[in-house]
Amino acid sequence: MSDIAIGIDVGGTKALALVMRSDGEVLDELKAATPHETTHQAGEATAIVLGELVECLAKRHDLDVRATPVGVGLPGLLKKDGRLAYAPNLQSASGADVGALLRRALASVHVVCENDANCAALAEHAWGAGRGVDDFVMVTLGTGIGGGIIADGALLRGRSGFAGEIGHMVVDAHGIPCTCGGMGCWERYASGSGLRRLIHEAAKEGRLATLLDTHGSADDIRPEDVTLAANDGNEEAIDLLRQVGWWLALGLSNLAVILDAGHFVIGGGLSSASELVLPFARDYLSSLVEGYESRPPITITSSAFGPRSGAMGAALVAFERNG
Repeated sequence: MSDIAIGIDVGGTKALALVMRSDGEVLDELKAATPHETTHQAGEATAIVLGELVECLAKRHDLDVRATPVGVGLPGLLKKDGRLAYAPNLQSASGADVGALLRRALASVHVVCENDANCAALAEHAWGAGRGVDDFVMVTLGTGIGGGIIADGALLRGRSGFAGEIGHMVVDAHGIPCTCGGMGCWERYASGSGLRRLIHEAAKEGRLATLLDTHGSADDIRPEDVTLAANDGNEEAIDLLRQVGWWLALGLSNLAVILDAGHFVIGGGLSSASELVLPFARDYLSSLVEGYESRPPITITSSAFGPRSGAMGAALVAFERNG
């Protein structure tokens, strides 16, 4: 088995690629914007960008792209055969066999695909915040919300391989339209895009004066700007993250009562704000979960690897399926 693999996490805004050893050591990383062009065959633009990332990293480390295992974590409903059935946050690749397109581009048979949040769960279970825990839910907060469920020490895939699409759990039946076509999905409230919505609402209601003075308009305020301001003690920013914490806790409470989940690992691009958001979520959770005091303790912890978890797990999948 190869001791080196390349893992790629494809998000709604960017793709992160890592060169990794089989023991979990990360040797290098490279990012690229996620393409959303619809002028090509479905998935072709994505495969082109991923191929460029792989070839660049392979060149840096003198790797043969035809022999190096490559794992790709994709957002959305990934069938057991590797085809991306539906991806609300990557609609240009919906229905595509991205793995087959990438194998063709690299002239390699060593490319495998898995759901991105499943990859993150596997990485945390192997090396991170879920190590030694046989039952936990991985929650990835990015453009949307992804989920990976570890039950009895193994990844829960479901009948079609679609288990864990927790971001499209409805938390407000008459709520905000979602990219999936539904209404009031959890990811419209507790993700990066949810925080952007809260920024615009607060700006419109006059509750964001300091950040607006600094950045000019709500469109120019990024989630990371809110996190930095909150770290500096800005009450406007802290209030926004408190709201995210409540929505996060609401979704976690549903998962806790449905799955009897006792441990949650929070990762993804928005995990950089977790030190500020998670205390709020923990406080709210106690009043949202049925019989909270009668249950064993429910823990919420940050990912050990932050936004790297998905790519690390993708590399792990590549090692395992090419072993």
